[in-house]
Amino acid sequence: MQIIIFGAPGVGKGTQAKILASKLNLAHISTGDILREAIKNETELGLKAKEIVQSGGLVPDEIVGGIVKETLQQERCKNGFILDGFPRTLPQAEILTRILSELNNEKLYLIKLEADDDVIVSRLSNRLVCSKCGYIINKDALKDNAKCPSCGAENSFVKRKDDEEDVIKNRLKVYHETTEPVFEYYKDKAEIIEVDGTKSIEEVSRAILDKLNSN
Repeated sequence: MQIIIFGAPGVGKGTQAKILASKLNLAHISTGDILREAIKNETELGLKAKEIVQSGGLVPDEIVGGIVKETLQQERCKNGFILDGFPRTLPQAEILTRILSELNNEKLYLIKLEADDDVIVSRLSNRLVCSKCGYIINKDALKDNAKCPSCGAENSFVKRKDDEEDVIKNRLKVYHETTEPVFEYYKDKAEIIEVDGTKSIEEVSRAILDKLNSN
């Protein structure tokens, strides 16, 4: 099974990708993770990416696409994969189409998690992260003692700059302008599954699995 998980920043793509990967025995391919892995392992493309990153530039689509292709050829992807964070632009979508046509012709699913912008702004601007272990929590769910339920650290929760309201609104603007058109691109190239991303994590997972099973 081949899946692209899609949606606006903060809608829960990473969380759902991990759950689905576990339940369906698929490889979770996070673009950020595989890019860092390629740089760490000093692969040919990783070294090229490292040089660009160290100079403060953005890694070109062709290099990212090359790293994605190398990853999809690995043994861990033999049962399928779920792509998280790629493609984010139309050129990246076209690169992925070429990659998949070279590797195989299996059915492709695109799972779109939907949420209104105001819900995303509220969700992200109210979240805090543990400075010790990275655990994320909504500030309304944080108890009086401010103890991290993951690592036990006290008074360790902070708000990330990425979760400031003006930053979130800018990220959403970029999403609507450059990433949302990717959804239109896939309407005749993939099986589209749309799910309400504002529900609880468990409800979203269940809705996705039900729709996958019915296809």
